[in-house]
Amino acid sequence: MAGSNELQQEEAQESEGKLQLKTKLIIRKFADEAAHKKDEPYEVSKDEGNLGLNEGIQELIDLACGLGTPTAFNNANAQTGVGDSTVAEAATQVDLQAAVNKTYKAMDVGYPARSAQTVSFRSTYAGADANYAWAEFIVRNGATALKDLIRKVSAQGTKISGQTWELTIQITIS
Repeated sequence: MAGSNELQQEEAQESEGKLQLKTKLIIRKFADEAAHKKDEPYEVSKDEGNLGLNEGIQELIDLACGLGTPTAFNNANAQTGVGDSTVAEAATQVDLQAAVNKTYKAMDVGYPARSAQTVSFRSTYAGADANYAWAEFIVRNGATALKDLIRKVSAQGTKISGQTWELTIQITIS
């Protein structure tokens, strides 16, 4: 059996040269729309980790190679989605897993935005939107294209009516 140093070296060698999608969720929670306009969140929640979904990764490859007629993950098309399902992530999933409580929102003005190898998708969920437990998150390329790029399961609390929550999903490709 290899020692812990040998195992760490093997893991480091195996990860060299591999393309990775690293995801960070940032949820800025505001008591109401007035607090949102003043940029005064009562809480900022963050979580990392992701699972790239097959259909979204394939769409990215098609976009990069000019294959077929893929739909871009741009301001006109992209959406974030939240739901209350805690079903574990699986690469073959094609949507949020919630049966009823799921909501999709278009990009805020200026999003998605790229800085170096990181793209940020941001949507604002107003007082009447997605008022339930936030437990799962996706980025997709629109209501008609329906290609989900990532899915993350993470308990982030329960949004109540009147609150405004701002969801940013950052994806770094390295």
